[in-house]
Amino acid sequence: MRGSDERSGALFSYVDLEARVRPDHPLRTIRRLANAALADLSRDFEALYTAFGRPSIAPEKLLRAMLLQAFYGIRSERQLMERLDFDLLFRWFVGLGVDDAVWDHSTFSKNRDRLLEGEIAAKFLTALLARPEVKRLLSSDHFSVDGTLIEAWGVDQKLPPQGRRRSGQ
Repeated sequence: MRGSDERSGALFSYVDLEARVRPDHPLRTIRRLANAALADLSRDFEALYTAFGRPSIAPEKLLRAMLLQAFYGIRSERQLMERLDFDLLFRWFVGLGVDDAVWDHSTFSKNRDRLLEGEIAAKFLTALLARPEVKRLLSSDHFSVDGTLIEAWGVDQKLPPQGRRRSGQ
């Protein structure tokens, strides 16, 4: 029997994002390592935010979204927000539920800038790369990541002079 091409408009969604990501997906390991590094930065996060006012985007979600932006070569916050809106893997990695609203790109950028100015993004990458489990994930095989994203996080300033990009390269 031929299946129907009609879309059912379900009233409720029972999608479990955890079940939708296969057990051996590489992002599972990366998310576990990222979460451990983020837990180490909890005091740093507390210092950036006041105890009153409207809640901002959780810094953990911002930093996980920034990792996806670098890993997948997403060139803008608009594109990242669009991808977060429809990609279940991205939602799971960042920590958004299926029905959670995705942030406006300008809100994301403003909150991201707070993390960059507070050097939290650089501390996060340093903490992540310092984890012993990360060493086995790194290799000398060629892999391209948009270096401007990494530089924007302020990591370039933490590299020894021979590791920095020179203008014109």
